[in-house]
Amino acid sequence: MKNHHKTLQLIEIFASIQGETRFSGLPTTFIRLAACNLRCSWCDTTYSFGRGDTWEIDVIIQKVIENGCKYVCITGGEPLLQSNVHLLMKELCDLGYQLSIETGGSLSTEAIDPRVTVILDIKCPGSGMHEKNYWANLPHLRPDDEVKFVISHEEDYLYAKDICLKYQLFEKVNNVLFSPVFNVLHPQKLVEWILKDKLSSVRLNLQLHKFIWDPLTKGV
Repeated sequence: MKNHHKTLQLIEIFASIQGETRFSGLPTTFIRLAACNLRCSWCDTTYSFGRGDTWEIDVIIQKVIENGCKYVCITGGEPLLQSNVHLLMKELCDLGYQLSIETGGSLSTEAIDPRVTVILDIKCPGSGMHEKNYWANLPHLRPDDEVKFVISHEEDYLYAKDICLKYQLFEKVNNVLFSPVFNVLHPQKLVEWILKDKLSSVRLNLQLHKFIWDPLTKGV
């Protein structure tokens, strides 16, 4: 009989190259959890909105071991919707893996294991979800965490810049990521804005995997 107290609803688990954040280019095991409480206009993983399949945490960990990657990224959907994600993170950290978790920024990050790098997505107006941002997360940011803004037009860029300055994000974390929506905002335009405003602490964040594989390819 399965122990349903130690299970997670999973969409997919696979090994690939990390396409974003400061871990970009590193072989990584991705654990994509099911369900999301947001509906961003530019979402590229709408297939994660469903219930997924029930996986025992021990089986997930065994798959991570088999993949042989030092780095593990827990993503979604919104991984913080499932409370057992904290048990998974603790067990993986205890085994010596380097973890990051990608969260949409609408739920509290306070309970995340301090050994895990939080990739906090702050929603811009173009997402249609910016009113869902949970601002109480910002005081919990540590230097090793990262903040990401997905930018679809100049209004988003100006919003992201204002939030960075208002909450002193450049001083709080070592990496603030500005990511252009793929095939919507040309990266060159975003670079022009960043240089014009002398935002020397911003890191341009391109989705490397969409340049390696077809942008619609799953499991990469």
